[in-house]
Amino acid sequence: MRIAPPPRHALITALTATFMLGATMASAQVSPVPTSWLQLVGLLPAPTYDPYESQIPRRRPGHPPEPLPMFVEQNPDALNPAPVDQAGAFVPVPDRWRIMESLGVNTPWYDPYNQNVLKGDKPMFGEDWFFAITGISDTLIEPRGIPTPVGPQSGPGPGSNDVLGQTDQIIAAQTAITSFLLYKGDTAFKPPDYEFRATLAFNYNRVQTEEVRALQLDPTFGKTRDDGFIGVQELFFTKDYRTASARYDVDEVRIGIQPFSSDFRGFLFQDNQLGVRFFGNRDNNHWQYNLAWFRRLEKDINSGLNDVTESPRDDDVFIASLYRQDFPVVGFVSQAIVAYNRNREDSSFYDSNGFIQRPAAIGRESPRTYDVGYIGYNGDGHFGRLNLTVAAYAAIGDQSSGVFVPDKTDIRAGFLAAEASMDFDWIRVRGSMAYASGDNDPFDDRSTGYDAIFENPIFAGADTSYWVRQNIPLIGGGGVALASRNGLLANLRSSKEQGQSNFDNPGLQLIGIGADFDVTPQSRLSTNINHLWFDKTEILKAARATSAVDRNIGTDVSVAWIWRPHFTQNVILRLSAATLLPGKGLKDLYGTDTKYYSVLGNLIFTY
Repeated sequence: MRIAPPPRHALITALTATFMLGATMASAQVSPVPTSWLQLVGLLPAPTYDPYESQIPRRRPGHPPEPLPMFVEQNPDALNPAPVDQAGAFVPVPDRWRIMESLGVNTPWYDPYNQNVLKGDKPMFGEDWFFAITGISDTLIEPRGIPTPVGPQSGPGPGSNDVLGQTDQIIAAQTAITSFLLYKGDTAFKPPDYEFRATLAFNYNRVQTEEVRALQLDPTFGKTRDDGFIGVQELFFTKDYRTASARYDVDEVRIGIQPFSSDFRGFLFQDNQLGVRFFGNRDNNHWQYNLAWFRRLEKDINSGLNDVTESPRDDDVFIASLYRQDFPVVGFVSQAIVAYNRNREDSSFYDSNGFIQRPAAIGRESPRTYDVGYIGYNGDGHFGRLNLTVAAYAAIGDQSSGVFVPDKTDIRAGFLAAEASMDFDWIRVRGSMAYASGDNDPFDDRSTGYDAIFENPIFAGADTSYWVRQNIPLIGGGGVALASRNGLLANLRSSKEQGQSNFDNPGLQLIGIGADFDVTPQSRLSTNINHLWFDKTEILKAARATSAVDRNIGTDVSVAWIWRPHFTQNVILRLSAATLLPGKGLKDLYGTDTKYYSVLGNLIFTY
């Protein structure tokens, strides 16, 4: 059967109705029902259309369909879309940084969680000069037990004439840090054109011990020490002097007191020091480089802050490093580094507590100088699910005299460290190992004990670990320690802050396991167990004039809880506890009655 076409006037009426229907649907912002003249005259069924279809959630397998949401008309007074010839056109805005303010959205000047001129969210003045201020309050309470050698002027208590005294100590410290940053440039895609930063830190600390002369040289000062200090931790200028590609590969120079870390975990040199640094990147940030020279500043011995009132030390550090992203596999970063430490401190230096720092009170106690070069490789990233950090350094150089001999000695030492971890849902399991070579003959012409320039390792439990956190004195009266505070190496230095590197030391071997538990998004529980050995003990035998010092240091057990109540770094509470179960080596050095424990309470507020 042949179907005749509709009359001409009926077709015109249908087309008119189609146009009106489409216009009405467009004004209501609902997609028009697709029609044809066959559908209009009833010869074809109209397609079904559900305006709520895009809001219907997809059904999960094995679950019944979820109820459809109720339709709520939103923004009924909305304007029609702009004409096609104007769509996508740019409309000039007088101040794009303050669009929200022009819409009536204002936030208090002290609110750090919303747009704030004091946090660098919008220009302080001009079009692209920004200012940011940061304030940090760091409160620390730290009871601890460490072996405390008794000096010649002993206290009146029972047993005070022994070689070792009471071990209990408590530290309370409050640090307030204020940082000011002024920079020019739109930093969404590239570094600032200019940057000025100043950071001041005020520290007040109080330490109480059970023995006199443990804190200060003069025994009449008693068993408690109160001290305050203001340090300049940052004071530098940065200039972006070259943009090398359209993707903002840049070259920059930074001059002044600045932070710098030589590697991923702070094994060799991590400090805020006076220097000049050239740095930049290439090939879409696949390559990064550093060329730096630092003249080390003196530090306050009790707070560890920079002391700019003293002349800089005659100690220079030169560093060249090159990073390669995604090498040898995607997700892993490799770094090659060359460093040179030139030390010419050949005169005596005493700290503010009256103890000698240079030269260290060990061996001949004679001033010495040294030239040491470090060649190293560092890697950090992951191979599939396996997270891995590795570090290897060789130290090569010479010193004007050894610690135990007056003749010049050659420095040949090495260091290896690795930490691997893997995530299982909310648990990360990790294993650590480290090796630092020791010196097996203190009286020859070779110094083979490895030492860093200024270490601050984030490794094997970091400062939760007793061994890393605490300094264990070896010689009383302001002498030397087995390991420096916040240090990994058994380097027999007077201190990390003011002492010289010492390449006549027993070295270290470490194997450890640990785990992190993300109990909630706010809370993390970390545990760590390390076992430690001296690599060689001949240096310890010479220092203590004994023939029996075992290599076994002991087992370090620690646990820490970190709580971030606002899911950010603005408020952090950290509680930790650690103990060192002494092995035969520590018992040979300190006896069997020494208590090794460390409890740490740390509360940090950041604005």
